[in-house]
Amino acid sequence: MSTMFSEFTLKNLKFTREKLSKLARREANWGLVFLSPWIIGFFLWKFLPMVASLVFSLTSFNLLHREDIQWAGLENYQHFFSDPLVGVAVKVSLTFALIALPIGIIQPILMAALLNQKNLKMKRILITLFYMPKIVPLVSAVYIWQGVLNARTGWVNIALESIGIPGPDWINTVTWIYPALVMIGLWGVGDMLLYTLATIQGIPTELYEAARVDGAGSFATFRHITIPMITPIIFYNMVLSSIGILMYFLVPFVLKGPNGDPGNATWFYGMYLYKEAFAYSDMGMGATMAWMLFLFAILVTVILFSTQKYWVYYAAEEA
Repeated sequence: MSTMFSEFTLKNLKFTREKLSKLARREANWGLVFLSPWIIGFFLWKFLPMVASLVFSLTSFNLLHREDIQWAGLENYQHFFSDPLVGVAVKVSLTFALIALPIGIIQPILMAALLNQKNLKMKRILITLFYMPKIVPLVSAVYIWQGVLNARTGWVNIALESIGIPGPDWINTVTWIYPALVMIGLWGVGDMLLYTLATIQGIPTELYEAARVDGAGSFATFRHITIPMITPIIFYNMVLSSIGILMYFLVPFVLKGPNGDPGNATWFYGMYLYKEAFAYSDMGMGATMAWMLFLFAILVTVILFSTQKYWVYYAAEEA
C-alpha cells in the first residue's frame, strides 16, 4: 500500500513540476514579448550610440570636415589629460558639488520631517506646493529665477533691502553665482521630498513609542530613529544627485551662456563638452570627454556603494 502511495506521489510531483515549468516558460516568453519594445529601443538608441561614440573618441572626426576623418588612436585621450581647460572644468564641477550636494541632500530631509508633523495644518496643500516646481520645464524655471535674482528688480533683493540688507548681484559675480545656482536647484527637489517623506511615514510607529517611553526628546528621536531608518533613501538621493551634478549643464547654459561667465565660474565640465562637440564640431574630442565623464561617474558610484555598508541601514537584512 505504501509503495503504491509513493509511486502515486512521485507521479503527481513530476506532473506538477512539468506543469510549472511549462507555465514558467510561457510567462518568461510573454515577459520577453512585453519587454521587447524597451530592449529594441535600448539597443538602437542607447547601446549602438555608445559604441559609435567610443569609436568616434578614437578618431579625428569633425562635423565640418567629415571627409578628413582619420584614425587617431589615443590622441584624443592624451589631449584630454593635457588640456588646461579640462582641469578648470573639473575644478569648477567639483567645487560646485561640494557646495550643492550636502545642501541638496539635507533640505529634503528637513522639509519631509516638517511635513510629517501631526499637528501641521494644510499638509496636503503644502506637499503639492513644494512639488509643483518640479513639473515646471527647467528652461522656464531658469528664466523665472533670472528675474527673481535680478540685482535691481528681483524679489530676493527687494526682500533683503526691505530689512536693511543690500542685495548682491547674484548672477554676475563670482562670489554669488554658486548660491544662485544652489537656490535654483533647491527649488526643484520635489521628487526627493516625496521619496523622503514616504520613507519617514513608513517607519514603524512602535519605534517612536518606545523612544517616548524611554524619555527621548524630539531631536534625539529624529537623530537615533528617523535618520538611521531613512538612510537607504538618503543613499539613493546621494547617488542620483552626484551623477546629476557631474552632468550639470542646462541651468548655467541658459542662465549665463556657453562661455563660463562670470570669470569661468560656470565653466562646468558639461559646458566644455558641449563647446567641444557642438560649438567646435570636434566630435572626436567630445566623445572622449563623454566617455571620461561616464567612467568617472562609474567610479563615484562604485565608491558610494562601497561605503554604504558602514552607514546605510536596511531593515530587511536584520529580519
